[in-house]
Formats: sequence, structure tokens, C-alpha cells
Amino acid sequence: MLAVPELGLQGLYIGSSPERSPIPSPPGSPRTQESCGIAPLTPSQSPKPEARAPQQASFSVVVAIDFGTTSSGYAFSFASDPESIHMMRKWEGGDPGVAHQKTPTCLLLTPEGAFHSFGYTARDYYHDLDPEEARDWLYFEKFKMKIHSATDLTLKTQLEAVNGKKMPALEVFAHALRFFKEHALQELREQCPSLPEKDTVRWVLTVPAIWKQPAKQFMREAAYLAGLVSRENAEQLLIALEPEAASVYCRKLRLHQLLDLSSRAPGRGHLGERRSIDSSFRQAREQLRRSRHSRTFLVESGVGELWAEMQAGDRYVVADCGGGTVDLTVHQLEQPHGTLKELYKASGGPYGAVGVDLAFEQLLGRIFGVDFITTFKRQRPAAWVDLTIAFEARKRTAGPHRAGALNISLPFSFIDFYRKQRGHNVETALRRSSVNFVKWSSQGMLRMSCEAMNELFQPTVSGIIHHIEALLARPEVQGVKLLFLVGGFAESAVLQHAVQAALGPRGLRVVVPHDVGLTILKGAVLFGQAPGVVRVRRSPLTYGVGVLNRFVDGRHPPDKLLVRDGRRWCTDVFERFVAAEQSVALGEEVRRSYCPARPGQRRVLINLYCCAAEDARFITDPGVRKCGALSLELEPATADGGPDAAGAPPGRREIRTAMQFGDTEIKVTAVDVSTNRSVRAAIDFLSN
Repeated sequence: MLAVPELGLQGLYIGSSPERSPIPSPPGSPRTQESCGIAPLTPSQSPKPEARAPQQASFSVVVAIDFGTTSSGYAFSFASDPESIHMMRKWEGGDPGVAHQKTPTCLLLTPEGAFHSFGYTARDYYHDLDPEEARDWLYFEKFKMKIHSATDLTLKTQLEAVNGKKMPALEVFAHALRFFKEHALQELREQCPSLPEKDTVRWVLTVPAIWKQPAKQFMREAAYLAGLVSRENAEQLLIALEPEAASVYCRKLRLHQLLDLSSRAPGRGHLGERRSIDSSFRQAREQLRRSRHSRTFLVESGVGELWAEMQAGDRYVVADCGGGTVDLTVHQLEQPHGTLKELYKASGGPYGAVGVDLAFEQLLGRIFGVDFITTFKRQRPAAWVDLTIAFEARKRTAGPHRAGALNISLPFSFIDFYRKQRGHNVETALRRSSVNFVKWSSQGMLRMSCEAMNELFQPTVSGIIHHIEALLARPEVQGVKLLFLVGGFAESAVLQHAVQAALGPRGLRVVVPHDVGLTILKGAVLFGQAPGVVRVRRSPLTYGVGVLNRFVDGRHPPDKLLVRDGRRWCTDVFERFVAAEQSVALGEEVRRSYCPARPGQRRVLINLYCCAAEDARFITDPGVRKCGALSLELEPATADGGPDAAGAPPGRREIRTAMQFGDTEIKVTAVDVSTNRSVRAAIDFLSN
């Protein structure tokens, strides 16, 4: 046996078997190493890539929290009636004419850092504070994007409030999740007083599918801190991928609950129009009338009319257009049970509705000066929030065929602060500006032409369309004829029109659910009731560990040669667990066995590496990076030091690990072979 501390495997032995091939062994192949070595990539007795067997529900209710960039909310359903989804109460406050089934993702903390309020209450209270007093309060908005954009996310990552003060991001997220937990439990107690509180709730948190493992783990850690679940009952919390949740919900819809954008008359299509797509599927319905049994079975299985009319193998794209990101996933409908198979790894980017807000801020910078806008945001944070609220209200009314200009109110604090800073008024600034499509109205407002407003949408909308077109060009996605447009930003008539204009002529049918802004939230509840509905996913990255292999002249680089005890080894070999874009079934396991180096060793730590390439050979290759660590917490060995139950020599213990890459999070379990007891195992992506 050979110790390999240079690989970061603290106290780990790798089996000194004959040369190990980097090519995965086929399923069912015999083990090619000693029991304490690293097993083949696909070991014997691995579960077949089939849906995990349904587990008995140990919970009474599923509560899903859709934690969005711009708005958030919760919904729930009882295990006794899983498809009856209860939306949270209407929120107090808010904007006239805007549905309040979600609340803004805004958090207000006192100057001492204690929780004060969340949502509309936080926004309105902060808005009403005296400008001088507001400087001391910590107001956070649209902070979810910080987790996505952080390249070195850890548990110590800081978030900056509007006033420039910072506090740990984990505490900020925990405050928000605790707020939803308390609201949801209070509503559950009122609806069902007899409901026991302990271990009866399965919680579901939504995250973008393009989020990497550290961001997903961060949300789980925030949930632990907020008290949603304990680490000992980690299975009570599910992480749901937002476009997957939308897909799960859309498969339940009836035809009249969907809007087909291609059915709109040319030159029309304002936000709020709703036409069903039943006429679009009459031909399919006629064909399926000949196979009524198949359709009836699907409907009775909980699949909506649209899906019952789809054939086995049909493919579709879900474009989740939210506040911060666009998230794309491609699913294939599997019959007869209506399960889903992911055809291409999740893709997308930072092209959410906040991009329009940033474009508006840049426009103000062109008119009044970037330095002034920066100073105003810092010294008058509450007034800046007031201005963004005014813009948001007008942004919602924008449409591709709207006639007439839009007026945007400037807070008095803005007008007064500008005059004091610049020595002239805002009207003068507009006259001197090179921006000729924004004027000063007689009512004392910014008057923006519809063309100018639509122009603010273009960078973000173009980014969304570009990502969808790039996805459709992939060979794995050929044959897609249906696209579901979901998410809060999908309510925008500007986005709907642009997507239909770009993709409709290509034969792609663009469909929008009626309750498009609540699609992900409702789908997350359904996912919590049946998490096995997505049967196969694609790994977004290649994952593995660094190992030693027998050195082979001509195959391995000379600088990787390590001679120890007269034996020649190749260092830094990247042994792959799963490859990027590889299909991985839910419940499918990758098994490896490890042996502690010392009899009394209590912990084994194994570095994990990842990359986007499928064919990386070494952990030192470009693009390969250390992304986390697998830790195994061991119980004390037997006192007599004698052979274990499996007959292993004294001092040797085999720890057999099983990793799952087909779920929304990477999971690991481990067993001490000598005692057949579970070993505490975890993968940490945040302490890198």
C-alpha cells in the first residue's frame, strides 16, 4: 500500500493493484482492485438507471419557498391531497394594480442588525424613514444575485446593504427564510390546528438550475441557520431547480390554462391577453382518439391534457425568465408514467428583469452623471428605492405596441439633491443631455417615449433569445417543437413578443401558462410531493479525485513520475466519477472504497476536482480546479485491534462510499464494512 499525502487525501491509502485503466468499466464488471483501493467507475451491483422506488411519506405537508431575485413567496399542499396547492395569503401593502401573491425580496434590519421586516412591509417602512435616519438601517434587495455571481462563495461571504454597510450573507438569507418559515407555520396552524409541528413538514427551496454546487449548499446552510430543518434531518429539505419545478407544474395543466403566443393576431398581444391552445392540438387529439386507453392512463396518472396528447419521447424546452437569471432546461416526456428526462445540461445566464433596471440606471447616469447617481444612491438610499419603485410600475406597463409616452416620477429628494449638488435643476440637465428621447414633463416627471422604454429591454431580451437559439442548435435538442416561457419576467409583453418573433418562424411553438409568475412556486410544491418525477438529469460538470496510477512510459508525462519504494507512479491522475453532460439516473450510485492510513484515525478528507471538459487527464490540466472535499467521520476502531468482521488484516478498515450525481444536489453515504455501520459522510463545497 502507498500513502499519497500529496493528493490531499489525509491519511488515505490507495490500493496498489496492477495498472488501473482510466476507462470506466461496464456495468456489472468484476472489481479490478483490492477492497481498500478505488473501485471501478461503474462498480458491480450499482443500481440500474431507474427511478428511485417511492418512499413512504413521513411528512404531512410540503411547504415550498420560491426565493426569487425580485419577489418571493410560499405555497403548500397536504400529503393527503398533494395536488391541491394552497397559495400564501395576500400580502399587505404593495403597489396598486399589482397582484400580491408574492412579496418583494427586500429585507430590513435595524441599525443594530436585528430583523425588522421583509417584503412590502420592509420596503414601505424604509421608504418612509427620514433620509438621515435611513442611513443607519440595513436594507437589502435583489441580493440573491450576489450568490450566483460570487466566484469564491464561502460561509463568510459578505453582502452590502443599500447604505454600504456589510454583514454575513448567510445571516441575511437566514433572516429571510426564517420570515417565511414563521409565516407558513402560522398559516398551517390556523388551517389545521391538529397538525403536529415536529418533523411533519417537508421544505422545498427553489434555486436556478445554473447555480453551482457551492450556491446550492449555501442555501441549505442558510436553511439550517433559519431553523427550517436540522442537520440531523437534512432529508426534510429538498432543493428544487426552478425550470424543473416549472416543467413539473406545466405537465399538469389543461389546454385552457395555456396561452399560445402564435395564436395572437399580428400587431396585437398586450400583456394580459389569454387564448387557449386547444385548437392547436385538435389534430393530435384526433390521432390519440384511436389510442384512448393510453391517454386515459396518463390523465389518471396526473398528467394534464397537453401531455396526454404528446407522444412518448416528445421534447420541449422550459425557459425560466426570472428577476436575476434566465434558466433553460430541455426535458423529454417518458410514458407511460409521465416521468421526465433531461436531455441537455442546464444553461442560461444573468439575463433577468434586473437587467432592465440596470439599463435604466445607466440611462440616468447619461443624463445626470454617473458620479451623481452613485452619490445619490449612497447618501439618499431610501429615495433611490422610491425611484426604483416608480420605474418598476412603469416597466410593467411596457409593451411592443403601446402608444403614448410613459411618465416616471422623480422623488423630491432627487430633485432637491441634484440642485444642491450641481447648482441647476433637473430640467436643465435634461435639456443639456444628449439623450433626446427623455424629456421633462409639465407635471414634473421624466417623460420617456415607448421606443425608449423598449430599448431598455433590448440587451436583456437579446441575451435570453441568444441563449435559447444556442441551446436549440445543440444536436441533443433537435426535434424540439414546444417552448414554455415561465417566470416573473415572462409576464412582460415585450419579452413575449420578442421571443415569439424570433423563434416562431422557426416552427417553435411558444406557450405561456396563465399563472406564469407562480408556475415555479406551484411546481416546487408538486416536486416536494414526488421528487422522483425527474428521472434522469445531465451532469453539468465532470467530477473526480486525484489518484496515483502505475506510470507507463510514452503514455504519462515524465514530470508526473514519482518513484517510491522502488515502484514507479504517475501522480495527479484525474479519476473521473461522472463526466460533464453524462446522463445520470436518480438513485444511480458511484461507489468507491477507501482505507484510513492509521488504525486510530477518526477522519478521512478527500479533495474533489471538477472541470467543464469531459476528457481531462490530470488534476493539473487547464480548467480543472479543486471544488470541494469529501469528509468521512469515523468511529473508533475495535479496542483489541484484531481482525474485523470482514476478515481484514489488523489495522485495516474499508470505508465504502456511494455518491449520487443524479439528484438536484450531489449526495454521499458511507458504510464501515467491518461493522456494517453508517459513517457520517459529507461533501463540502464552501470551505475550498
